[in-house]
Amino acid sequence: SSLDWKAQYKYIEDIGDGRGYTGGIIGFCSGTGDMLGVVEDYANREPGNGLAKYIPALRKVNGTDSHSGLGSSFVSAWHKAASDIVFQQAQDAARDDIYFNPSVNQAKSDGLHALGQFIYYDAIVMHGPGSDSDSFGGIRKAAMKKARTPAQGGNETIYLNAFLDARKVVMKKEEAHSDTSRIDTEQRVFLKAGNLNLDTPLKWKTYGDSYTIK
Repeated sequence: SSLDWKAQYKYIEDIGDGRGYTGGIIGFCSGTGDMLGVVEDYANREPGNGLAKYIPALRKVNGTDSHSGLGSSFVSAWHKAASDIVFQQAQDAARDDIYFNPSVNQAKSDGLHALGQFIYYDAIVMHGPGSDSDSFGGIRKAAMKKARTPAQGGNETIYLNAFLDARKVVMKKEEAHSDTSRIDTEQRVFLKAGNLNLDTPLKWKTYGDSYTIK
């Protein structure tokens, strides 16, 4: 966790969640296809870059937690590529196309302010887009069975609490996501304070660490 999130292009490790490597500013995964997409886009933008040769291996491990054909040399190549502005642009594009824009646009359509947009974004990053019960779409659907969105005439705080409740159910299904502090000591803190616009100063904790945005 870091407030200096733009310094995380070089981040990569296997966090043991069954999704292979997690890397980059948003946690693209070798097992879910978005890391492959980033590297393919990077290769299109800058042919012959140091990560391009790993595309066949990334295609093979997609859908698994395997490191086959990747390993330490791939990790080193990722670290080296992270200083390349073109690789950073590929990561930014995937972040916006897959996660940020869809979640924020959906939140705005549902009548949510900045906090709700953040809550949606955090959920889609962790659980992925989609409509199955364990994805962002499924969590939203479960929440809408309990409460109406503001766009439907519902109360925003009541709806967001329903969304966070639904998300916690999904998080607790998976050991790697069982720590729900990002909800309990961050998002719910802002919600209880009625800070729907995320007005600063902001103070919260995540995974036991304290953060402040002045």
